[in-house]
Amino acid sequence: MSFKTNDCQQLSFDDSFMTLTERERKALEKSWAKVFADEIFPAIDEERFAVLYSDKASRPNAPVNVIIGALIIKELFDYSDDEIVENLMLDLHLQYALHTTSFAEQPISDKTLSRFRKRCYDYETLHGVDLYRDCVKELSNKIAKMMKLNGRIRRMDSIMIESNIRFLSRMELIYTCISKLVVYLSKNHSEKLPAQLERYTDANDYNRLFYHQRNDDMDQIIQMLLTDCDCLLELCKSDFEEVTEYQLFVRCLSDQTVVENEKRRLRTKEDGTMNSSALQNPSDPDATYRNKSGKLHRGYVANIEETVGQNGSVVTDYQFDKNTHTDSHFLQESLSAMEKSEEEIILVTDGGYDGQDNIALAKEKNVKLITTALIGKEAPDALADFEFNEDGTRLLKCAAGHEPISQSFTKSTRQCRVSFERNHCAGCPYQDQCRPKIYKKVASFITSKNASNRARSQRYMQSEEFSNLAKLRNGVETVPANIRKNYHLDKLPRGKQRGKFFFGSKIAALNFRKLFGFRKGLGNYAQNPILA
Repeated sequence: MSFKTNDCQQLSFDDSFMTLTERERKALEKSWAKVFADEIFPAIDEERFAVLYSDKASRPNAPVNVIIGALIIKELFDYSDDEIVENLMLDLHLQYALHTTSFAEQPISDKTLSRFRKRCYDYETLHGVDLYRDCVKELSNKIAKMMKLNGRIRRMDSIMIESNIRFLSRMELIYTCISKLVVYLSKNHSEKLPAQLERYTDANDYNRLFYHQRNDDMDQIIQMLLTDCDCLLELCKSDFEEVTEYQLFVRCLSDQTVVENEKRRLRTKEDGTMNSSALQNPSDPDATYRNKSGKLHRGYVANIEETVGQNGSVVTDYQFDKNTHTDSHFLQESLSAMEKSEEEIILVTDGGYDGQDNIALAKEKNVKLITTALIGKEAPDALADFEFNEDGTRLLKCAAGHEPISQSFTKSTRQCRVSFERNHCAGCPYQDQCRPKIYKKVASFITSKNASNRARSQRYMQSEEFSNLAKLRNGVETVPANIRKNYHLDKLPRGKQRGKFFFGSKIAALNFRKLFGFRKGLGNYAQNPILA
């Protein structure tokens, strides 16, 4: 299939739109479809996706901008693939929004969307480039410009996303992995399957084993499962290393069992804690385990960056990963991918994004990182007035303006051990905060640039500017709730790659709704002096 851009961008004389009455035209132009048709559809860059198609002459592709527009509208109205295809044939709103009113037959079919997603998945797997995420980001930034948001003030937050999988006990997990591998063998290599493993191909065996047995039989069942595991390993050896079912089976055994004295048993605490990346359910191998704020999560985490201005807000960037990915790592990745800004950007986050390395990286990009909470021990206020050299290896002056007479720097802890003349520290008004050890001739204590920066952050948190920024950040908390409620966030397809693709469509739909609200004159942030 060769790539071709969509030439049908303008209305033609035989267009179905031309047959509408004046009243019908006015109703259509007052609807969401008018804003989508005039501002979103033309902003979709088709050329980005040319690499997904052949450069040889062949049957042309379905219009990419129609496909992407349909993916956004699909999330906007919670349509399935079949519903968006059917509604595009029958609903003039959709045809007008996607510039297809002149088509004799609508250009997407029941397989168009799934095939396009598959092409994007394969390209990302092969080249490490997520074309669809790049497209959504570019479109989001264009929406921000349409709403006259200059990007000077941004806010960031993360959201936990549960994988649509059932919780499995350790026994159930091992059984399920055995069963999937046995079913694969029975379909493709039935001659190799021993009689003792044929029970796993019976759909009712699971219920008989786990729900029709007494608790006293559990040890016996565990031993039977482990014996069958060893039988499968011997049967498969190295012949099935490329088979997904075998890979999951081996991963499960590595996570859940150990071999001791040539006998397999379940892993215990004494063998080492199972890490959070352990297989949770073979139906979603990418899902990971995390305990956050006292709640258990199995699945993924998304990070959103929202640009804020007087006219509203737009999610201009997003990330999606396994839920073991921390807020701090998301921020580092976002800043690393960012070009240095000519105008200072204010990025407001919660305490999870804090850290001296993050602050330093933000400064390199001309980003002022404001965290509304600090994690860890409070630093004495006097340290805010300490002066260090650029890399923090030397203290230049203390809060009282005195220079150390000697000092040393410990690289591993990034701390300075400093000594002052005794009379400079004894009786100093900041003595209770620095808490030096007073000797006969000198006074010494340990400090660091990190502690000084933390004290400055604490002092800044008492200012009126910080108070206004903190209030502004609270608005980003509504985005996860909005996506979860209105865009069915917890019903994402299984798998990190697929989940990220669908999440991107939800972000694009959310941003369009913000643009439509802006065009209708709904909502602004002008009351906050930071945005004035």
